[in-house]
Amino acid sequence: MSAIRTVFLGTPDFALPVLEGVVRAGAELRAVVCQPDRPRGRGNVPAAPPAKEWANAHGLPVLQPEKVRRGRLRALLEPFEPDVLVVAAYGRILPQEVLSLPRHGALNAHASILPRYRGAAPIHWAVARGEKTTGITIMQMDEGLDTGDIVLVRTLDIGPEETTPGLHDRLAPLAGEAVEQALRMLAAGPLPRVPQDSSQATLAPVLRKEDGFLDLRQGAVELERRVRAFVPWPGTTLFRAGRPLKVHRVRTGEGEGPEPGVVVEAAGSLRIVTGAGLLEPVEVQPEGGRRMGVREYLAGHRLAPGDRFDVPPPGAQS
Repeated sequence: MSAIRTVFLGTPDFALPVLEGVVRAGAELRAVVCQPDRPRGRGNVPAAPPAKEWANAHGLPVLQPEKVRRGRLRALLEPFEPDVLVVAAYGRILPQEVLSLPRHGALNAHASILPRYRGAAPIHWAVARGEKTTGITIMQMDEGLDTGDIVLVRTLDIGPEETTPGLHDRLAPLAGEAVEQALRMLAAGPLPRVPQDSSQATLAPVLRKEDGFLDLRQGAVELERRVRAFVPWPGTTLFRAGRPLKVHRVRTGEGEGPEPGVVVEAAGSLRIVTGAGLLEPVEVQPEGGRRMGVREYLAGHRLAPGDRFDVPPPGAQS
């Protein structure tokens, strides 16, 4: 049997172990499609995405279309005559005209256990919402937002102190293993397809800057999860008299106070009342300053019990 002709679509670091999985499966990788070069770094100089760098290093054609609809992407893919598309963190929803081009359609490696956390930021939101387990779903793509039939699922536990970057780095190789397994199954015969139960679906929407504004009306446990989840972007921020204080690491504590936002301790440590329990920032970064421990911050900023942080934060509903 000839190798399965494959075109890969993916852009960031997460895509690289999946590309390696395609190669390990023995598929004939014919091209890599990724998003265009984007400005990056202090110089704002256009830089190649990781998937492009990988493809260049392996001597593969690279396609970087600005638009994927109205036949544009399909026309680019047709000369490669793919049997299947493999997709991982490409960043675009593919139209039906593209999905129907290969005889085996498109397989997507999604970083959640579908139908939970459909959308652009499944890793972030799984951490933020306190999930204990996540994984990789290989899905037969359709035109919906992560709504296609499930081919296989690989699971992974989420640690109690897990951050988004750490979980990302554990999920990416699992995605590569899952894609390798799916392609080997495809080479042996038709893939299993289990429809998703959309009544159990949850969403993982694109992150906004405001998602990182800590609302002290929420419980300390929930806020601590958000600090671990929204790394490195949008980060998490408290506000005092409208001035931002970035929060890089926190602890939670038991206790209560008059109302959310009130400082109950500001000598050596900082303890703030929340909707349930106390939030204890450990590492912070004042506006225009550098990252520092909270003891150093308190030495240079006057805070006392009874002082208040803003509740609600900017942009939140009162």
